[in-house]
Amino acid sequence: MTPNAKKAAIVGAVAIVLFFLITKPHESADAVHQVLGWLQDGGEAIVTFVRALFD
Repeated sequence: MTPNAKKAAIVGAVAIVLFFLITKPHESADAVHQVLGWLQDGGEAIVTFVRALFD
């Protein structure tokens, strides 16, 4: 991927995210909340795994 193509892809992705944040703020907030929940669940699973290693 050329540097210009990479930059264009990043700008396009940011534009899409901003579009959805502006036009559908509640749905965007729900999506962010869901992703943060997944990250929290993953973190808790890793902590549980590491604790089980040392029990």
